[in-house]
Amino acid sequence: MNIGKKSKNRPIEILLIEDNLGDNKLTTEVFKEATVPNNIHLVTNGVDAMSFLKQEGGFQDSIRPNIILLDLNIPKKDGREILKEIKADPELKYIPIIVLTTSNSEQDIKNTYQHYANAYITKPIDLDDFIKVVKSIEEYWLRTVELPP
Repeated sequence: MNIGKKSKNRPIEILLIEDNLGDNKLTTEVFKEATVPNNIHLVTNGVDAMSFLKQEGGFQDSIRPNIILLDLNIPKKDGREILKEIKADPELKYIPIIVLTTSNSEQDIKNTYQHYANAYITKPIDLDDFIKVVKSIEEYWLRTVELPP
């Protein structure tokens, strides 16, 4: 694990695609306390998510994320569609996607891995457990894994 190398480089750019305001706030707060420098970019629906990633619409100046946290149940275009679209795009498909959702459906789990999600996490209902999950994402995906530039 080369933590020093990561901390000297530019911050890790995280795209959070989530419509639940409470989950947005909590996730953002946990990542603010992370030891690895990071920037959270938030979109609350699938149409804005794809515009952000393709740098279209009001997102021409958006930064390409190093990692995506994706809720499946979001408005306008759901996370299942977004996952398929990202992984079919040669410019975006290398970005790791962590599905972070309330669904514990076996079909959702199977389908997201079938469409190349990098991880599937069911959001805990308990606040303390939710914080532990987000911290585990930070530990593994920001501190341990080498993310694409």
